Amino acid sequence: MKRTLLPALLFALAAAGSAGAATAAESSKADAAIARHLEKLGYTFEVDEDGDYQMVFDVEGDRTQMVYVRSAVEDFGSHNIREIWSPGYVSKTAQFPEAVANRMLEDSQDAKMGGWVKQDKTAMFVVKIDADATTDQLSDAIDAAIRTADAMELELTKKDDL
Repeated sequence: MKRTLLPALLFALAAAGSAGAATAAESSKADAAIARHLEKLGYTFEVDEDGDYQMVFDVEGDRTQMVYVRSAVEDFGSHNIREIWSPGYVSKTAQFPEAVANRMLEDSQDAKMGGWVKQDKTAMFVVKIDADATTDQLSDAIDAAIRTADAMELELTKKDDL
């Protein structure tokens, strides 16, 4: 799978909560450990205004898929969790159609890693991993997120907008 960054696509998702490249001050929010992993993998990335890492990957069938590796780390008890997000569907309304929501619940049941969440009008596939995951574990999580989200986008919309 070829991994490339398509900046124009990043701007196209602005309505779903993303924005362009970060300023120097915003980049300071970025977790430098993620950058080291992504550079080791040879991935091209940008940092958004929240300090999250944005990438767009070429996937099967001349399609592309956007993914975010969040810099923020969530804690639960003794666990430190990093999230990898990939959008798979954008609703025209504030509520997802019932059939779409049910399909995503079914897909979450079948997913080996991650599950679907609603972020405003966007359905995001979210993989949660240990914040100190290895480079290979991060790569696997990114792969799981982009493959699952792209497959859902294709199934539900027959388009390649995300």
